[in-house]
Amino acid sequence: MRWLVLGGTGQLGHELVRLLPAGATDAPGLHAVDLTDPASVSSLSQAPVDIVINAAAWTAVDEAESHPDGADAINHLGAGLVAQALAANPRHPVLLHVSTDYVFGRAPLARVPWPEDAPPEPLSVYGVTKWRGECAVRDALPDRSAIVRTAWLYGEHGSNFVRTMLDAAAEERPVAVVGDQWGQPTWAADLAERLVALGPLLHRGAADPATYHGTNSGATTWFDLARSVYSLAGADPALVSQTTTSEFPRPAPRPTWSVLGHDGWSRAGLPPMRPWHEALAAALPAIMAGNRR
Repeated sequence: MRWLVLGGTGQLGHELVRLLPAGATDAPGLHAVDLTDPASVSSLSQAPVDIVINAAAWTAVDEAESHPDGADAINHLGAGLVAQALAANPRHPVLLHVSTDYVFGRAPLARVPWPEDAPPEPLSVYGVTKWRGECAVRDALPDRSAIVRTAWLYGEHGSNFVRTMLDAAAEERPVAVVGDQWGQPTWAADLAERLVALGPLLHRGAADPATYHGTNSGATTWFDLARSVYSLAGADPALVSQTTTSEFPRPAPRPTWSVLGHDGWSRAGLPPMRPWHEALAAALPAIMAGNRR
């Protein structure tokens, strides 16, 4: 079985490439297959692949507010082009399209996890473009695609909140972190494992072409996550103080409730991903040492 990883040079892409068997994958990254260029993406219609994971995206959330066309070209139009090309591929490959919690908006009155079929209400340009991308994938490849939404992703590669907190903890630096946004910190390695498990199931029809929530289980705030990182790194968690979203304004509005439900995995015969605090404890030594578990 042959895999293709789009966005193979990114945070999640690195984990996917490392996890997949040698010789079974081709990971061109965003610049080898240009999602903004129809001619480049059209090459996928003849690619000798069986499972494609689209982990390529415009992820600069705040910059998307001032560059909406750029974000839309990759997250929406580019995602649609990928699905259209695969729909024409005679090998009938399946597509795992990575999306985001930002498709959701204001917190529900009952603080329960968002189910996979909850109506999206994105608050930011980034969230709107990712939701449009989901729709474009479903429209072009309804029977051979799965949407996998993730949230609060961190890993060994690239910039992310956990790395930032690790650097601050190493310097024993005081930090103020928002405590009124809830979500699920997700280790990129855990998400990669789940995508690699889902791909063959989707390919042989053992999993539905549906929406899945690819996040570690449980829930926490950015504030408590930062304190956990400090503690696990051997720094004093009291160095982390709590602030609010209103006191820390950003160009793009953030969802205050990014806790996602995981019912879709049981329908695919897979368990929910492990709790976020277990994943964090396993991830930090690998991130700090620069090598795997």
